Amino acid sequence: MTRKKYIYLIAGILALTIIAYFFFGKNNKKQQITSPVKKGSFPIEVTTTGELVAKSSEKITGPQNLRQIQIYQVKIQDIIPDGTVVDSGQYVASLDRTEISNKIKDEETNLEKLETQMTKTRLDTSLELRSARDELINLNYALEEKKITREQSIYEPPATIRQVEIDLEKGKRAFEQAEKNYNLRYQKAVANMQEVAASYNQAQRKLEQMKEVLTQFNVTAPKAGMVIYKRNWDGNKMGIGATVSMWDPVVAELPDLTKMISKTYINEIDISKVKVGQLVQLGIDAFPDKKFTGKVMEVANIGEQNPSNNAKVYEVKIIVNEFDSTLRPAMTTKNKILTTTIDNVLFVPIEAIFSNDSIAYVYKKDGGKAVKQQIIAGQSNDNEIIIQAGLDAKDEVLLVAPEKAENLSLVPLSKETILKFKKK
Repeated sequence: MTRKKYIYLIAGILALTIIAYFFFGKNNKKQQITSPVKKGSFPIEVTTTGELVAKSSEKITGPQNLRQIQIYQVKIQDIIPDGTVVDSGQYVASLDRTEISNKIKDEETNLEKLETQMTKTRLDTSLELRSARDELINLNYALEEKKITREQSIYEPPATIRQVEIDLEKGKRAFEQAEKNYNLRYQKAVANMQEVAASYNQAQRKLEQMKEVLTQFNVTAPKAGMVIYKRNWDGNKMGIGATVSMWDPVVAELPDLTKMISKTYINEIDISKVKVGQLVQLGIDAFPDKKFTGKVMEVANIGEQNPSNNAKVYEVKIIVNEFDSTLRPAMTTKNKILTTTIDNVLFVPIEAIFSNDSIAYVYKKDGGKAVKQQIIAGQSNDNEIIIQAGLDAKDEVLLVAPEKAENLSLVPLSKETILKFKKK
């Protein structure tokens, strides 16, 4: 038993030694990852992230006449979840009724006051006109009496007759004046009643208008579709608590999902490369296996401040060519805008390029060893870079510096080659 134990122990030590050798020995050597130099058409692309939006949409609006009733803004009190599919006429949101309810109560109180005032004016007018009519009747009776007195005074002395005639003339004038005054009072009474009635009718119309607007505080969908929250000027979605103004009473939108746009922002460094009509490859973060194509349809002329840094960015809209029922607004897109293609050039992965001060070089595979070769690089895209001089199509480059790379001497390009490309 003791001998067997020793044999097992020695065998275990040997096995561990072999495993350690292979594991640590291999790990101590840098693995040489290589890539061939490619030749062909080289695409220059601008890559950005964007967000899907519908090319067109139906607006879901709140009350249309807020301005007429002097309400400048209202808050969204309740709204269905973003992305909910609704039918035509289905409930979407409700707005805060506090301000309009207070205005309706104030207007109802004002209407009651005007109604009381109209009744009071009607009674005052009736009393005033009745008094004027009674005065007119009494003056008419007095005039009749003066006429009788004049008829009976024919046998009186001339002085008496003259006095009677003067009294009759005064009576006629008093009656005529009273008649004119009555007409004026009547016209004034009619004007007063019209004024009070106009104020009452105006208040009544205003109250009816307020009640009509109040019915619009329950917002419904104008047609079937998917409800998407509207975004404010700062880009935030208008959910519960957001403000709807009288100038733009839009609460949400019903996008047309058959035609989508990727809205993205390009840095001012790259915007000069982007033109309307350029082809685009699109990917959707939510569906990484799906690929789409598109075309630049609009490039902004004026830049804006990027909120996350101090850079200026320009809005670019890309129309998505394909229709897919899974696409939804607000999905994140990755856009590769093909700005140009350079034909018949050599290019390698960007990882293969190293530099020391102003000199760029690669580690070129030469049989079983690596050569530190100076190169002249050209334009690049996200993954690869053009090699203008220093490599051939048959070469192969290392993507990781070899062991003891610092001991390798640089193989320089000729002065003629360097001057040739400097002039370009």
